[in-house]
Amino acid sequence: MKRSLTLDDLMVAGIAVATGLVAAFLLRMLLRWLGKHASRTRWSGDDVIVDALRALAPWAAIAGGLASAAAVLPLTAQVGRTVNRSLTVLLILASTITAARAMTGLVRSVTQSRSGVAGSATIFVNITRVVVMAIGFLVVLQTLGISIAPLLTALGVGGLAVALALQDTLANLFAGVHILASKTIQPGDYIRLSSGEEGYVVDINWRNTTVRQLSNNLVIIPNAQLSGTNMTNFTRPEQQMTLTVQVGVGYDSDLEHVERVTNEVVTETMTEITGAVPDHEPAVRFHTFGDSRIGFTVILGVGEFSDQYRIKHEFIKRLHKRYREEGIRIPSPARTVALQPGGAGLLEPVIPHQRDATART
Repeated sequence: MKRSLTLDDLMVAGIAVATGLVAAFLLRMLLRWLGKHASRTRWSGDDVIVDALRALAPWAAIAGGLASAAAVLPLTAQVGRTVNRSLTVLLILASTITAARAMTGLVRSVTQSRSGVAGSATIFVNITRVVVMAIGFLVVLQTLGISIAPLLTALGVGGLAVALALQDTLANLFAGVHILASKTIQPGDYIRLSSGEEGYVVDINWRNTTVRQLSNNLVIIPNAQLSGTNMTNFTRPEQQMTLTVQVGVGYDSDLEHVERVTNEVVTETMTEITGAVPDHEPAVRFHTFGDSRIGFTVILGVGEFSDQYRIKHEFIKRLHKRYREEGIRIPSPARTVALQPGGAGLLEPVIPHQRDATART
C-alpha cells in the first residue's frame, strides 16, 4: 500500500459497489420493460438483442462498481493490476457469452424467416456459436498476457491430423453447409429420396438431417448421403402442387355430361375442403379407351403435400355420390374364363378376356 487504509476509503468503496449493484438492478428492470415492448414488434431480432443484453448490462454495471472501488482503495501496483485484469476478463467473458447468444439468436431468426417454418437449421447456429466463443477465448488469453501465436501455430499443424481423423464428420459438415447454401433443402420442405424415405425436414445440423415422416417417426440421414442421392422436393419451387385422380366411366356415358358433372364436383371440393386451392381451374382429360371403360384424369390443386390425402378422399366420396345421382355408371372389370378338357383328362383354361361386369354370365 502507498498509504494506510482509512474509514473514508472503505465508505467510498462501499458506495461504489452499492452504486454498481443498484445500476445493475435498474438496468435489468429497464431491459425487462424493453423486452415487453420488443415482443410486440414484428421483427424478432429486437427480442434476441434485448434478451442477450439482460446478461451483459448487469454484469458490466457490477464490474464498473468493483473497478471504481478498487481505484479508490490504496492497493499496491501488483494487486491493482490483478484486480483490473480479473475484472477485464470477467467483462470479456460476459461480452462473449452475450455476443454468442445474440449472434446465434439472429442467425436462428434469419434461417426460420428464410424457410418460413418453425423448424431451424442448427448447423449455422452451432458454427456461429463456436466461432464467437473461440474469438472470446483468444481475447481472454491475450488479456492474461498469454501469447496466442504459438497456440494458433499448433492449431494449424494439429488441424491437419484432426481433419484426417474426422473425414466423415467434416464431409457431413460441408455437405450440410452446401445443402443450405444452395437452398436445395430448407427446414419444413417435404422430400422423398430415391431409397424410399420421405417426410418433412425438421432440422439440418452439423452431421445429419432429421426428417419427420407422416407417421410422426424421425429418420436420421447423414448430410453426405443426402447430398449424394436422387431426391424430389415437393415444396420447391412452390409449395402448391397438383394431384391427379384416375377415373373411368362406361362406354354408354355422355362424355359432355360426365365432364360437366366432374368439374362441378372439383369446384365444390376445392372450395369447401381445407388445404385445397380455391382458385384452381377444374381440369378433366379423357385419355384411354379401356377394356370396359373410358378412362380420364382429374387434376386437383392442393396447397401442401400432406393435404392431398384428405382432398383425394373427399373428392372420391363426392364424385361417387354425384355419379350415382346423375346416373353415370362406373363399370367394374370382369374376367370370364372358359375351361376345356385337356388331353390328360384335366381342364385347361382358355386365354381369358375382360368384359363389362353388367353383362356377366
